[in-house]
Amino acid sequence: TGVMPFVALLLLQRRPVAGRALLVTGSGCPGHSLCRSNVQEQTRRQVAVLNATAQELFSLYLKCQGEPFSSETDKLCNPAGIFFPAFRINRTSERKEVMVAMYKLFAFLNASLGNITRDQEELNPMAKDLLDRLHNTTKTTRGLISNLTCLLCKNYNIFQVDVRYGESSKGKSAFKKKQQGCQVLRKYVQVIGQAARVLLPHLSPS
Repeated sequence: TGVMPFVALLLLQRRPVAGRALLVTGSGCPGHSLCRSNVQEQTRRQVAVLNATAQELFSLYLKCQGEPFSSETDKLCNPAGIFFPAFRINRTSERKEVMVAMYKLFAFLNASLGNITRDQEELNPMAKDLLDRLHNTTKTTRGLISNLTCLLCKNYNIFQVDVRYGESSKGKSAFKKKQQGCQVLRKYVQVIGQAARVLLPHLSPS
């Protein structure tokens, strides 16, 4: 657990970390200075892009891991045993609650993508399509985190979000690294669709 300023947020997300971290922007929110004028529309687009590409990323990941992952996907990629942020919100949830849950989800996902990308650069350095897709997904996720941070500050003066990150795969066997990535991406596919359905109406132009 630690406290760090907003400017360190995206640097933090690049490190595959486990445990808990606090995001703090100082004594209070800087407010409008962090936000672009089209931040709401940009956030909508980022969530839509992640939702539209999640299944393709998972399928490409599976293809690059080879056997037994291709033939035993349901067994090996079952995400039941891994930590993933609880996502217990729906269309009737308060907008503030939705935004906080989204921040926790995508901060976790961003750190997990860092883990997966590092492992795949080691295990599958020639898998250019997969690595490009992982880098692009990470880039979109980082932009989304930045926009959610802005919206939380601007709309609710929230400058402290408690985030729990997943387990690092560092030091694990090649098989375990592949499996952990597979489990996280499988869960991501399941959750991102629900997240998009819940969040997008809250970001619709009023």
